[in-house]
Amino acid sequence: MSAPMETGTRTYEIRTYGCQMNVHDSERLSGLLESAGYVRAGDAQPDVVVFNTCAVRENADNRLYGNLGHLRPVKDGRPGMQIAVGGCLAQKDRDTIVKRAPWVDVVFGTHNIGSLPALLERSRVRQEAQVEIEESLVTFPSTLPTRRESPYAAWVSISVGCNNTCTFCIVPALRGKERDRRPGEILAEVEALVAEGVLEITLLGQNVNAYGSGFGALGAAPDEVRAMTAGGQSAFAGLLRACGGVAGLERVRFTSPHPKDFTDDVIAAMAETPNVVPSLHMPLQSGSDAVLRAMRRSYRQERYLGIIGKVRAAIPDAAITTDIIVGFPGETEEDFRQTLHVVREARFSSAFTFQYSKRPGTPAASMDGQLPKEVVQERYERLVALQEEISWEENKKQLGRTLEVLVAEGEGRKDGATHRLSGRAADNRLVHFRAPDEPVRPGDMVTVEVTYAAPHHLVADKPAQGVRHTRAGDAWEARQGKTEAVQKGVSLGMPSIGRPAQAASAVHAASGCSTCP
Repeated sequence: MSAPMETGTRTYEIRTYGCQMNVHDSERLSGLLESAGYVRAGDAQPDVVVFNTCAVRENADNRLYGNLGHLRPVKDGRPGMQIAVGGCLAQKDRDTIVKRAPWVDVVFGTHNIGSLPALLERSRVRQEAQVEIEESLVTFPSTLPTRRESPYAAWVSISVGCNNTCTFCIVPALRGKERDRRPGEILAEVEALVAEGVLEITLLGQNVNAYGSGFGALGAAPDEVRAMTAGGQSAFAGLLRACGGVAGLERVRFTSPHPKDFTDDVIAAMAETPNVVPSLHMPLQSGSDAVLRAMRRSYRQERYLGIIGKVRAAIPDAAITTDIIVGFPGETEEDFRQTLHVVREARFSSAFTFQYSKRPGTPAASMDGQLPKEVVQERYERLVALQEEISWEENKKQLGRTLEVLVAEGEGRKDGATHRLSGRAADNRLVHFRAPDEPVRPGDMVTVEVTYAAPHHLVADKPAQGVRHTRAGDAWEARQGKTEAVQKGVSLGMPSIGRPAQAASAVHAASGCSTCP
């Protein structure tokens, strides 16, 4: 271990891999470290590097150890530098990490992220690695300090853990059984965020629409849960409707639901609650009943398409996205054709598509019928081509529509060259739009007309029809430490609305799942 640094403010950097839950956990890790006196490193070499890891991909450990190897000479040249590894891979591999990379100072799991500052200090004082993995949740993460990446869009965890047993997923083994937060705590957090300027929240859970099951039998649930489910509606539908009563909250999203728990009352709550957006991420994984059975996904093609049909009937303008795994063990050409059939019928606005890879520790990893790489690749390319065609057709239907766009920070890579700004429509479509004549800030709302459609974005090159300055824009401006307005033409944006620390495509590509359903 390196000799400790004795003077100066310690800096940190967090490197995040995996799903939205990991992204939000990293916001909490940042909050914990800053509460302990650390500051973000920015462009400088940090004193502490934290890896918040994912374990759902076959090569997750190779990626981690490769990055740790690159850091070793840096650490050797910086006395007092510390490296910490947390997240799902840390929960799974435990002592293996310090055996393979003895220059790591701290290893912590998914259940005790609040221990990070104490473990770093203990390692610094004792000059030895500290490995602390808990088997169950120590503190519900939402009670921990949080440094949110966006002042105008925020995650709000409503549950942790998962009770499903999908054969391709290791997350339940690493995150534990589902535990739900009380509705009052969730709504108090939402109200506090809105008071700080947040306009949009995303309700987050491994299986978000199973909310309520973590309380056990309804008769033993807290009074506020029983009140929320009065009349027979599910706890999640009640929570959506309750979010509709939060003054100043303009957009409510949620991710990720599971088809088996997606009930008609949730569709009704979405349709009847004005601030619940017309956007739904509904993981499919496969269109084949045989493959779904092998995956232990407790719905079938007919049930899935029935949900999509009901959503479109209740919310005609809904943009529906999904997750699909290609090449699951035993998948035949006919099974794959069934997936293509569902894609054609459902007409997803976009899909996060993955080639199956073994997740160590999952039942699917040892199943017969593992497919050759070339077969999986060929099917994957056919699926992507079909979905690209559908995405483009669906986006062309937006031509001429007037949309209110939440100005974002960091969305459009070409904005500087085109003098466009970027943001998300209510249905989560990415929109690049002509900069208005008046200054706008991330968090402000701009009304535009769509003039061009591409498979993955829309363009609005006519003059803006209106600009609405918001409390969220004020909050963004305050965070910059500025009093003057942002000049027009500056590249603005944010990671995908509702995904404040990482673009949606990066989150899904890293994980192979949503949060996991």
